[in-house]
Amino acid sequence: MTRRLLTGNGAAAWGARLARVDYVPAFPITPQTEIIETLAGWIDAGEMPGRTVTLESEHSMITAAGAAAATGVRVFTATSSQGLLYGMEMVYTVAGWRAPFVMINVSRGLASPITLEPDHNDIMAARDSGFLQIHCSTCQEVLDSVLMAYRLGEDHRVRLPVIVNLDGFYLSFTREPVELPDAQAVAGFLSPYDPESTRFRASAPNSQAVAVLGSSPYSYFRYESHLAALNAAAVFDETAAAFAETFGRRHQAVEAYRCDDAEIVLVMIGSFATKARQAVDQLRAAGQAVGLLRPRLLRPFPAEHLQRVLSGKQGVAVIDQNISMGMGGVLHAELAAALYGKPQVPPVLASFIGGLGGRDISPQEFFEMVAVTRKAVEDGVTPPARLLYTREEYREVRKLQAIAHQERKELGPVNTMKTSALPSQIRPGKARGEKFSDSK
Repeated sequence: MTRRLLTGNGAAAWGARLARVDYVPAFPITPQTEIIETLAGWIDAGEMPGRTVTLESEHSMITAAGAAAATGVRVFTATSSQGLLYGMEMVYTVAGWRAPFVMINVSRGLASPITLEPDHNDIMAARDSGFLQIHCSTCQEVLDSVLMAYRLGEDHRVRLPVIVNLDGFYLSFTREPVELPDAQAVAGFLSPYDPESTRFRASAPNSQAVAVLGSSPYSYFRYESHLAALNAAAVFDETAAAFAETFGRRHQAVEAYRCDDAEIVLVMIGSFATKARQAVDQLRAAGQAVGLLRPRLLRPFPAEHLQRVLSGKQGVAVIDQNISMGMGGVLHAELAAALYGKPQVPPVLASFIGGLGGRDISPQEFFEMVAVTRKAVEDGVTPPARLLYTREEYREVRKLQAIAHQERKELGPVNTMKTSALPSQIRPGKARGEKFSDSK
């Protein structure tokens, strides 16, 4: 086992290399292109067996990945943001083929407006597709999760493709110390891919039920995929235990940090959870009983793990780095559904939306979220969802809008809509570093 400084993208590439992948269909998109470039360099130099092929789009890339996996080879690919959405038709299609492979998604905010910075709306758009989802917060987790994803997806009780998700820029281009496991140890943990009955062979044709006529067989096969995804929860736990035994690192479906005696628990996914972890330590040092709960496995949704840890807590603050238009935070809604009707449910489940487009979340904002949640517990009233946004940021955006409005006026008359007071749903705080305020 060796230790290297690797970016998140580099860790993903090493995961694919150690997994002994046979085929890498690719299409470039920022910020994941480094993964494919690294793999192509190794293959061209003869350092890694296999083949990489650049396709004409993400749609073709995902099609090729599923088709190759169906022939019995181990497949790896990667995409991001608009690329994932461009190939979304085939994301659903290849999941229905039950041909397992691993796809990295390097999260990036979606247009419009356009940005290169990360949030989680791209990966959330794929949560109902049939792909399993593992979310990472460190570069080490990226490498380890790729190896675990192959064992999980290829298991005969699952047979589904897996997305391993990491945040763009914050993780994809950040270098961290990463332990590279020994190739022989990986070979012991991850057996060669056995496609079993999903293998396509011209000499032995059989039906894979990818085309059906009528609602009855369609319902049967769709629900069969759902049951396979549910099976993945137990298989993930087995995989995590085997990984810990082999490599000494345990990656449970849900990471619970200082939650045993916590009164208030923060819940979030992704690399920003490392900031929340630091905030928890600072709050603990100040005498506050606060913990952090981070789901690694998002599909299947680890409902039982979350219910067990959150049972009896006073309040929960869910921080979503996404927004479902007209609904709110996706993780908040899913957690609320998982907790509904269960015994000893926390009386307060507060929703905070932050980190959109890569916006930072400051330590002070974590402190304030805990304070807001604690006050809601005392008052017995769950607060409305809040966007993490400061008054300083709001003023800057309004200045830009004023400049743009003036430029439009100079170009000619346009229809404009007057904006009066700041919508109460946003509830910004003061300048970064100061406490939030509900005053207008």
